[in-house]
Amino acid sequence: MLESLGLDPVEERVYRFLVTTAEAEVTDLIGNLGIDAETAETVLISMRVRGLIRTVSPGRRRFTAVAPDIVLGSQLLRHQQALDWARREVNQLSEEYRDNSRRRDAGRLVEVLPNRVVLREHLDHLQETARHEVLYLCRGRAIVMPAEENHAELFALRRGVEYRVIYEKALLEEEGMQANVAYGVKLGEQARAMPWLPVRLTVVDREVAVLPLVQEAGISEPTAALVRGGQLLEALIALFEGYWERATPLRIAEDGALTEGTTPCPLGSDDLYLVSLLVAGVPDKSIATQLGISQRTVQRRVSNIMERAGAQTRMQLAWRAATEHWL
Repeated sequence: MLESLGLDPVEERVYRFLVTTAEAEVTDLIGNLGIDAETAETVLISMRVRGLIRTVSPGRRRFTAVAPDIVLGSQLLRHQQALDWARREVNQLSEEYRDNSRRRDAGRLVEVLPNRVVLREHLDHLQETARHEVLYLCRGRAIVMPAEENHAELFALRRGVEYRVIYEKALLEEEGMQANVAYGVKLGEQARAMPWLPVRLTVVDREVAVLPLVQEAGISEPTAALVRGGQLLEALIALFEGYWERATPLRIAEDGALTEGTTPCPLGSDDLYLVSLLVAGVPDKSIATQLGISQRTVQRRVSNIMERAGAQTRMQLAWRAATEHWL
């Protein structure tokens, strides 16, 4: 059992014997383990050199085992580190192999997933191996995996993978769906809603996408395209980002319910007017003249507005005002 840590069967028997007896002499090994004197001497010398055992006191021929968590634990850690390194190398080599294969054969850019079982296995695997980001377009009436069964997302969120999900309104109207989405949002999912979505789509780490080829629910065997790299994948990502910009954010209300809409605007009408001038590109000097105040006052008001809006720069202020529909 300990061969993976460098102990052969005889050494393991000797080590286990010393662990259970605290200390022993060569004659104890011969009598209890049934090994000859020469083998016992050879094994003890080898194990002592490797730090597995030690003599009880200088000049004595009694031996005791070094604590397993010290001598074997460190070896186990080194083995684990070596396995982790090897796993990363295999993943890198596999990715290089796929990239080179796709360059040689454009047909490898798209793979057809032929049925529900294979499609679900790929969706689970892609989320389990996601490193940075998962993008979803979720339509109503799931054809492969209902949202409440997507346990891989919950584990991915907990380990820090970012999820951005756009839900079709019809899906949010299904029984129990709003509570399910609210739970995901609490774990960190960024959720938005659209009245209608053209396709179902999953994109993982901007490296691979899954696109069902048949949209209707209830079909016997749904199929999907697995897209790796290339302009088709870039087009699918652009499709998602376009809908993301137009979608309405979904948030958690104080009572824990899922609500649709933007963050309440923290700015008054005068401040919003000033922001609208900034967004329009009007210089501070012209704004000061138009409002009848000094340029320094304009700058001070802009700084106050940025602080209340949670923006670090004027560009962030303009972006938030646009995305939150304050103007």
